[in-house]
Amino acid sequence: MQVEQLKSSVELLMEKLTDHKLYSGLKTLEDVKTFTEHHVFAVWDFMSLLKALQTSLTCTQAPWTPKINTNTARFINEIVLGEETDVDSNGNYKSHFEMYLDAMEDIGANTSQIRKFIRLIEEGETVEEALKSANTTTAIRDFVGYTFEVIASGKNHMIASAFTHGREGLIPEVFIEILNKSSYLTNNEYKSMKYYLERHIELDGDEHGPLSLKMIDELCDTDQKTIEADQVAAESLRRRIALWDAIADELNK
Repeated sequence: MQVEQLKSSVELLMEKLTDHKLYSGLKTLEDVKTFTEHHVFAVWDFMSLLKALQTSLTCTQAPWTPKINTNTARFINEIVLGEETDVDSNGNYKSHFEMYLDAMEDIGANTSQIRKFIRLIEEGETVEEALKSANTTTAIRDFVGYTFEVIASGKNHMIASAFTHGREGLIPEVFIEILNKSSYLTNNEYKSMKYYLERHIELDGDEHGPLSLKMIDELCDTDQKTIEADQVAAESLRRRIALWDAIADELNK
């Protein structure tokens, strides 16, 4: 019964995310810029979930030793290949995070805050310290903070659930429509953003989404793990909705 209730809760939260007011609030290029300046932190912490899973589900050190579950190792390695070393619009190999930064700059969005945050991480600050030092919003700190709570648990089924659920939903389609209608941009000025979004739709829908669900099925080999994964899924969706709420409020100011 608890599993059924949790799954029902996840479905309701997914519907809420899909129907969120944020989508109708994205009407202009300036709205898109504002959105990306917040959302880029979610793109970054997604990469952190990815690497946490790769570190745990595969052997990333020498001397190498085999992992018991080669199915999950295969799933995560396939996803890492696409997310960390995809081909950008110019034929170069880049992570989706770096492609997103390029796309932000093409449309004139401000990347100084996220770049400062990354620099602080590289200099040795903790994620919490770097978020504060970069003067991020409470909504961003709460969203990223929960992600790293899940990573710190060390439980692969929970990390995989956070990785899989609460994704961007309708955002790629909404972005492309706005960019196509914008009178301020030429095709060359937003080709990186359009390419990123179209690539995002292609990979998530056809490859990474199904692989992520298979990975969760493999990792949830007990009822307790299924319950914990569903709890994380629900909370991840709540955090994503809270972030969307905050961005929508910012757009309305």
